[in-house]
Amino acid sequence: MATIRQVRQRIRVAKNIQQITKAMKMVAAARLKRAQEHVQAARPYAQSLREIMTSVASAAGGEVQHPLLEQRDTKVVAFFIVTSDRGLAGSYNSTMFRRAAELLRHYDKANVRLYIVGRKGIQFFSRRGYNVAGQFSLGSVVTIADARNIAGTLRTAFESGEVDQVTMLYTRFYTAITQKAVDVQLLPIQTPAAADASETQQEDFIFEPDAGRLLASLLPRYLEGQVFQALLESSASEHGSRMTAMSSATDNAGKMIQTLTLQMNRVRQANITREISEIVGGAEALKG
Repeated sequence: MATIRQVRQRIRVAKNIQQITKAMKMVAAARLKRAQEHVQAARPYAQSLREIMTSVASAAGGEVQHPLLEQRDTKVVAFFIVTSDRGLAGSYNSTMFRRAAELLRHYDKANVRLYIVGRKGIQFFSRRGYNVAGQFSLGSVVTIADARNIAGTLRTAFESGEVDQVTMLYTRFYTAITQKAVDVQLLPIQTPAAADASETQQEDFIFEPDAGRLLASLLPRYLEGQVFQALLESSASEHGSRMTAMSSATDNAGKMIQTLTLQMNRVRQANITREISEIVGGAEALKG
């Protein structure tokens, strides 16, 4: 059985851990609030941009020729994966790794190029022999400059013929305790179907310049918008997952402290009982 000194040392360690996890929970909660506001502010823009794409694509028909729309045989595929720079985020990274592994197992590693955000993802896939063609790191706040830089790298790789298809994997934010890993085809850009266009386009428009030129100009901005939205969703998901994980860790540390305190009291009581027994036994021996 552990001594009182050992139990007290364990209690001190548990209290220190509890203080750290509580502080991390508060920091994650503050960052989550800001990230959630950014996500909610960006979603209407992304939806409006898609509706504009739908309307213009419907008006342009199949006349638009643009490098970002080029369909070709898929020989080399690329995956743009969003992970985190830091750990202690619950199942945020592990969920993304599982989803990525499900998709990557269908391809030969020699024909796969990975573009990864976050040190955790870079380390995970590099150790497994994948070709990490692009590495990105984000600050505490996601900016449009980050999205523009990443979108430019992916666009260059696709237009140069280095890759034939780009799939984006990110974590969509729902609530602080609910996030979901999703994947979408990023390149070549798939213009909305005619059925979608008929639902959003309520009347005919006259475009100036013509719809084809307008759509060609809109495609790069649409690509940047998709990347930016994915980064915002992933950032909010990371903070939400970290806040939930640190909350659970804080509660578990509290339970451990209670258990150790009870154990320490039992050890102390056992020592007192033993000492009383020894005193009584010694007194009886002296009488005899």
